[in-house]
Amino acid sequence: MKTISRDELKTKMERGEEFFLVETLAESCYQHTHLPGAIHLSPFAAQRDAPVVLPDKSALVVLYCSDITCMASGDVAEKLQAMGYGNVRVYEGGKQDWMEAGLPMEGRSRTNVRNHC
Repeated sequence: MKTISRDELKTKMERGEEFFLVETLAESCYQHTHLPGAIHLSPFAAQRDAPVVLPDKSALVVLYCSDITCMASGDVAEKLQAMGYGNVRVYEGGKQDWMEAGLPMEGRSRTNVRNHC
């Protein structure tokens, strides 16, 4: 499985590159905080919802979850690849890494992810 670093992801965002940034945690976690511009895709509904929220199977899809120990993004990556998505990457550091670097977040709260998810 291919990965993407925080610096690579940040650069893509700063350049305004087109790609799908997807949080794979529970909806409540996504509503609490998420990376700027991220959309939500539940691991439990990925196969059902992916064609709707990720209509272009050739586009870059960057998945993330809470931190390096979280397996949700890897699970969704495997599902997407099996469905024919050809350019999937996982940001392994996830929300925790992003927040610890002091980078901006969106959502209802910008507090530490561990307090909620």
